[in-house]
Amino acid sequence: MSIKVLVIDDSAIVRQVLSGIINDASGMEVIDTAQDPIFALQKLEKIKPDVITLDVEMPRMDGITFLEKLMKENPIPVVMCSTLTQKSSKTSVKALRLGAIEIVGKPTTSLKSELQSQKLEIVHAIRAASKARLSKLKVSTVKPLPKLNVQEKFSADVILAKKATVQAAPSSKVIAIGASTGGTQALERVLSSIKADTPGIVIVQHMPEAFTNAFSQRLNTISQAYIKEATDGETIEVGKVLIAPGGKHMIIENRVGKLSVAIKEGPLVSRHRPSVDVLFRSAAQSAPKQTLGIIMTGMGDDGANGMKEMFDNGAYTLAQDEDSCVIFGMPAVAIERGGVKKILPLDKISQMINAFNRPIEFKELI
Repeated sequence: MSIKVLVIDDSAIVRQVLSGIINDASGMEVIDTAQDPIFALQKLEKIKPDVITLDVEMPRMDGITFLEKLMKENPIPVVMCSTLTQKSSKTSVKALRLGAIEIVGKPTTSLKSELQSQKLEIVHAIRAASKARLSKLKVSTVKPLPKLNVQEKFSADVILAKKATVQAAPSSKVIAIGASTGGTQALERVLSSIKADTPGIVIVQHMPEAFTNAFSQRLNTISQAYIKEATDGETIEVGKVLIAPGGKHMIIENRVGKLSVAIKEGPLVSRHRPSVDVLFRSAAQSAPKQTLGIIMTGMGDDGANGMKEMFDNGAYTLAQDEDSCVIFGMPAVAIERGGVKKILPLDKISQMINAFNRPIEFKELI
């Protein structure tokens, strides 16, 4: 059975290029297109797509209004196609909170050529959305206090060689988290519950370039911790959460015991940049016995090998349980490969994070 897709965009060129990319991909097809949400609603009375690709800014009804209406009345997995601007980035992050599954960055110029260069990202996002369990998405109610041209699947070796762990004892604990599809909602639930004295947290969330900063800013309004997009050389500190910038890898470095992050260019690893495998390998090398590793909802296997390396080197490792995952892919593979110590729902993961700096309390939980 092919994945049936409805493309909604006010640009005829975008509708044409997206339709071509989707129809050329194995196992999926465009069953219809619409130039705005009003036309789309009329079409949805007659067709039932498996996935909808949705523009943000359109005439008559914008993408956010349509998404809210859709999720209330006729839930269907949605992939947002958003231009790479600050305004659209913030709107797209809001869309993720309202139930969209993935974001694909849409260029503002050279639409035909640039969209073609993103075809693997587009196809991957649609496949992930088609597997998502919408019943597991929790629409946010938390109030303030998201070029892929790859022919080969690389491992973390292309960014960080596998080697003996750093011998200098780290001066602090660190929590390393990896997530993909459904992770934006899961991270919001977890980070809204953590305390200000939690150990430093480093996160890889699969998200296109230009969206991670807006995502970080949003999370910073709902957490006691200070949350920001990471910069090269930034120290890992108690009460601070660093999110890897989209389009770059992030690694933990141990410089004579002091932990910081390095932001690296390089090829996709496990078909992602940033890659969870890269972050987890660096934790296994820099601070394994002082690390709490957590792998969360997402499609594919990014992070599974890195988590096994952390586990083998003495880190305590957790996986989000199947019942709370939008897609039980990455956690399932990590469990299968033997790198997971404990499997927990999201609320229990928050408890483990808060207890990680309190040895007696943490020991009671494990």
